[in-house]
Amino acid sequence: MKIDNNHVVSLTYDLHVTENEEKKHVESATTENPLVFLYGVGMMLPKFEEHLTGLSTGDNYAFTLSAADGYGEYDEKAVAPLPKDMFGDQPLPEVGAILPLQDNNGGQFQGRVVSIAEDAVLVDLNHPMAGHILHFNGTIQDVRPATQEELDHGHVHGEGGHQH
Repeated sequence: MKIDNNHVVSLTYDLHVTENEEKKHVESATTENPLVFLYGVGMMLPKFEEHLTGLSTGDNYAFTLSAADGYGEYDEKAVAPLPKDMFGDQPLPEVGAILPLQDNNGGQFQGRVVSIAEDAVLVDLNHPMAGHILHFNGTIQDVRPATQEELDHGHVHGEGGHQH
């Protein structure tokens, strides 16, 4: 069966990024712990999915995504000061800490503390992979049609997916 919209895809991958003109290993999904996702519903990077279209169980793949096709270019303007008083009586976070944040519409995202200034905590709101060229290679482990329940819920159920 070939990968197409509304299919459940299970795959392995190794992800490397280009850093200082060298490839650096970032993460992997293994045969024992594969990445399992609902294809074509916006769960994955669009260009990631585009490279998998039409592949079948057992197929190997290797491709590279530019920063623009991955998590975007690094945006210097996405480093924002948070007033220290917003932390109240809590101790200030350490440099490198990941802060769970929420926008005015209730959207959740994360920021990484990059420095502590006299009156503010500087937080980098860029995705950790922003500005990086992404190199993927792996193997398609399984492809199957999604169940109606999976499509209704917007995620995979069962092995490798969500348990209700």
